[in-house]
Amino acid sequence: QVHLVESGGGLVQPGESLRLSCAASGAALDRYGMAWFRQAPGKEREGVSWISSTDGRTNYAEAVKGRFTISRDNAKNKVYLQMDSLKYEDTAIYYCAAGPSLGPNYGLDSKWYDYWGQGTQVTVSS
Repeated sequence: QVHLVESGGGLVQPGESLRLSCAASGAALDRYGMAWFRQAPGKEREGVSWISSTDGRTNYAEAVKGRFTISRDNAKNKVYLQMDSLKYEDTAIYYCAAGPSLGPNYGLDSKWYDYWGQGTQVTVSS
């Protein structure tokens, strides 16, 4: 059983940055592909970014390419999402998830993930 806890959300202005963290306990994260998802009010949950278990492959949703960077530190059992040049439309609850490391073509599909955090709110507003 993997327990995931997100942190780092907050209120920022457009153009600013935030760094989200996801801390895992209960199992070694290097067994899992990790991803960030988000859900805005009234919208379906969407995949934001994925990173493979050990070789550093990544994938990003088109809406965040070039602005967000996913990384992981397996020694610390943590995954990060660096979010730069934030836009109003990035406002959402952000969730981290752990699942099998199936590859970039599957990484942004929520159905593959077994473990989820409780989410952290990101609000972009002026």
